[in-house]
Amino acid sequence: MIITGKYPNLRLRRNRKNDWSRRLVQENSLSYNDLILPIFVIEGKNKKQEISSMPDVYRYSVNRLSEIIDKALLKKIPMVAIFPYTNHKYKDNLGTEALNEDNLVCRSILYIKKKYKDKIGIMCDVALDPYTNHGHDGILKKGKILNDETNKILVKQSILQAQMGCDVIAPSDMMDGRIGEIRKGLDKNKFYEVQILSYAVKYASSFYGPFRDAVGSKKALKGDKKTYQMDYKNSIESLREVALDIKEGADIVMVKPGMPYLDVIKLVKDNFKIPVFAYQVSGEYSLIKNGIKKGLINEDSILESLISFKRAGANAIVSYFADKISL
Repeated sequence: MIITGKYPNLRLRRNRKNDWSRRLVQENSLSYNDLILPIFVIEGKNKKQEISSMPDVYRYSVNRLSEIIDKALLKKIPMVAIFPYTNHKYKDNLGTEALNEDNLVCRSILYIKKKYKDKIGIMCDVALDPYTNHGHDGILKKGKILNDETNKILVKQSILQAQMGCDVIAPSDMMDGRIGEIRKGLDKNKFYEVQILSYAVKYASSFYGPFRDAVGSKKALKGDKKTYQMDYKNSIESLREVALDIKEGADIVMVKPGMPYLDVIKLVKDNFKIPVFAYQVSGEYSLIKNGIKKGLINEDSILESLISFKRAGANAIVSYFADKISL
């Protein structure tokens, strides 16, 4: 870096002296266009259920989704992401409920599309962990997650979601080769315009705990997910993951979690000319939210955390704060 000028002729504080001046020279900004709102859905009627580990986040029955969707539309949030809390009686080793055309996700898509048409985008998670009795993202056999066998189910799950009207298919499972197989399956069924947002860089993180509570997989989980999710000690590996997914047909890639991996977001963005999204995951949300409630930090920390993603290069952020902040 070339340093131009020196003190006292150059005083960098001059540009910071007034609010209007700071706004003129700011390098990054945040709008609702940058946010995706995750929504949890639950069986039943007229339900709005608290999630104890995620303050001010709720599970909604399908018929009450309008409460949260209306709020998102009022703020002009472009897209929502649907995650199901699946009743344990519907779970099995193969996650077969994922292929049920009457499951929570399918009913949610139909409800939103019928009521709102294309006023808001719908993103759907593709993975088996909300549907398996062992809490893993794929088929478990003799202690191992089967990659290719899982991919076959993920393709069917993706096609089903597209048939229901899902706009953005978002595989979060981290199986090798699943993006290419899903793209082939979608194209074969003439869903050429359905986008794939690949969780290309998803770490085996400790920050997912509240989310697993929210979808009901935490108690069911047997072991950990380190054989398929990435080792958090690695960053260069993320470039290989992203490169493969782009070649296989991903339209957008995701880095998850967010704040502990800002360096990875920047690394991916600097190396690939493709939209990069970040997920401010449940653990990040709950830590910040509880910190605010206890008076350890103030609410400005929310915006500060979200801007950090933009500064790192993220085009958009999946965040539970999306409907809670004023911009």
